[in-house]
Amino acid sequence: MNATDIGYLVHLAFIAGAALFVMGLHQMNSPATARTGNRVSATGMIIAVVAQLISVTQAGVGPVNWLIIVGGFVVGGGLGLRLARSVAMTAMPQLVSLFNAVGGGAAAVLALNDFIALDGHRVLSGGAPGLDGWRTFFILADVIVGSVTFTGSLVASAKLMGLIRGQPISIPGGRILSWLTVVVGISVSIVLVMAGSGTVSYDVSVLYTLLVVALICALVFGLLMVLPIGGADMPVVISLLNAFTGTAVSMAGFVVGNVILIVAGALVGASGAILTRLMANAMNRSIGNILVGGFGAGEGTQAAAAGTDGTIREVSVDDAAIQLAYASKVIIVPGYGLAVAQAQHGVRELADLLEARGIEVSYAIHPVAGRMPGHMNVLLAEANVPYPQLREMDEINPEFERTDVALVVGANDVTNPASRTDPASPIYGMPILDVDKARSVIVLKRSMGRGYAGIDNPLYLNPKTGMFFADAKKGLAELIGAIKAL
Repeated sequence: MNATDIGYLVHLAFIAGAALFVMGLHQMNSPATARTGNRVSATGMIIAVVAQLISVTQAGVGPVNWLIIVGGFVVGGGLGLRLARSVAMTAMPQLVSLFNAVGGGAAAVLALNDFIALDGHRVLSGGAPGLDGWRTFFILADVIVGSVTFTGSLVASAKLMGLIRGQPISIPGGRILSWLTVVVGISVSIVLVMAGSGTVSYDVSVLYTLLVVALICALVFGLLMVLPIGGADMPVVISLLNAFTGTAVSMAGFVVGNVILIVAGALVGASGAILTRLMANAMNRSIGNILVGGFGAGEGTQAAAAGTDGTIREVSVDDAAIQLAYASKVIIVPGYGLAVAQAQHGVRELADLLEARGIEVSYAIHPVAGRMPGHMNVLLAEANVPYPQLREMDEINPEFERTDVALVVGANDVTNPASRTDPASPIYGMPILDVDKARSVIVLKRSMGRGYAGIDNPLYLNPKTGMFFADAKKGLAELIGAIKAL
């Protein structure tokens, strides 16, 4: 088989890999087929990687480069496998942010390497073919988007890990500095693209200095973009940064002329952008308003006393068990507290116990519950909760009025009725789960602490609401034991 035939096979493999990416992404639309979609996409990636290695072999790569390639596979693959096997579900959002950072950073480094490898200073000075205006544009786009994603994702991950506070962090003059980095970055990029197209000519040192300036502006802008964003907006931010990662990877594909990178990056970028828009709509907030920042005081802030607006009614485990055991219909509302306590298996056991008594059980899933897109779906899937029981907000909300008991486990902001009744509330207009319309509400949480939006929840003062104070995992175990004893 000659080199031409091998080249054709490599391109066919790339097309096959791209097709599998599309098929896998389509199957991820539903929790019932999401695992299969992941496997299909992974198969596409394996095909693409093998095809690329064959292409590299045909290009006559030296032993040093092979050592780097194999070393990258061993180190990166080993680290990825360890993280995937050991990460707790509560740490999944920050792991996703770290993956976003790695993807964006890798794309930026790839573009910088391509610029240097093609002897960019001679090319931009008109001394050699290979790098023209368009290629320079894609290199700069890759460097800028990848660098913004890198630092922005690191900040998002640090907020979720608690390494820096989750509240909006305002830097004196931060807005002005942000705009300055944008203006300088764009200006420098225009000059470099003009140099790449041969319109202008500069000394080698000037060109590389301008490239470094563009890189620094992008890195600083990524920090300044995410620092002022509050914890309540973090699921949307993670989705947006994921879209940035896909865009950076797609740009990297244009830089190195790799079709599979272009397709894979475009799919991730487009799906991430669509998901970001849907999640912003679910919070009744524009993406621009989210990026302006300032929303969400951070989890852990203690709620104010009940005051004169109502009285908190605490229920015992026996009272809660009786309500659940003799109900006809129960809706479970999971939230971040469920993930923190790793109580997904406990909630599944409770649901099974109730179903064995002939009770209809379903789960109400809010689009931004948790700390990343689809957090509750992933959490409950780990506990093998039947997919038909997972009901999205628009589907489940009409059923609350016909529900005997709504059991809220660790969810706060997504059940806050102030979004419907209080125009002064920062979440006013945000679609929520209509938990307060159920005949009875049981809220299982550790304390009266606020959610990540940092505001009080009038649901806890509703006469229909009983507060069952306990760690989610321990509280569910107590409920299960009490129901079995009835």
